[in-house]
Amino acid sequence: MNEAGRSVGPARGSLQVALDHVVVVHDEIDLGFGDVRTRLGGGLAGHNGLKSIAKECGGSDFARVRVGVGRPDSTDPDVVAGYVLARFSELSAAVEALVDQAADAVGATLDGGL
Repeated sequence: MNEAGRSVGPARGSLQVALDHVVVVHDEIDLGFGDVRTRLGGGLAGHNGLKSIAKECGGSDFARVRVGVGRPDSTDPDVVAGYVLARFSELSAAVEALVDQAADAVGATLDGGL
């Protein structure tokens, strides 16, 4: 994810997709586990994947499906990185429900419902 722009930028250019028609689904530690929100544009909140996409796409005005994964008790960058790269500690049924909710949000976003 940290280097996602290396794929998204060229694909967007090749397919000639307007930036506001790009939908990025990403983990969001500033949302509690299970919370899914959508938005168009906005800040990058230190998210390296979003930074990479914004850099390679020439801006940050793309649609986002923000998938809440919660935040660890530490702000240490190594602890945070380990947290977001680790397996979920929640029950698999809760993770499956989160994936379903995120997929529904993508569908709604594609239908113009940000």
